Amino acid sequence: MNSKNFRQLKPFLSVLIIISTFFTLVFLQMEERRLGYSVLKLSREFKKIHEEKHVKEVQLVKITRPQLLEHMAQSKFTLKKIQADQIIHLSGGSSESIPESKAAEKREL
Repeated sequence: MNSKNFRQLKPFLSVLIIISTFFTLVFLQMEERRLGYSVLKLSREFKKIHEEKHVKEVQLVKITRPQLLEHMAQSKFTLKKIQADQIIHLSGGSSESIPESKAAEKREL
């Protein structure tokens, strides 16, 4: 009887396996399409953010260009242009390039 019942269930089980296989394939295709849309959305967002970053970098370069900084320093902060005698050269070579007061301090240490 057990064998007879199993033979009667074979067509039903085979149809059940085929239907479940088709449902699985449809589900996987739907999931693939959903993930494709997610990737498309993220790639668009990435391009948008990348473009915003580029625009901000250009703005930063414009703001920090040397001519503009020099103009702001002279107009807003009343700073003056540096003169050649105001520049101090720091070299690790000889003590001749160090002024006498600095050389004396060095000897005391």
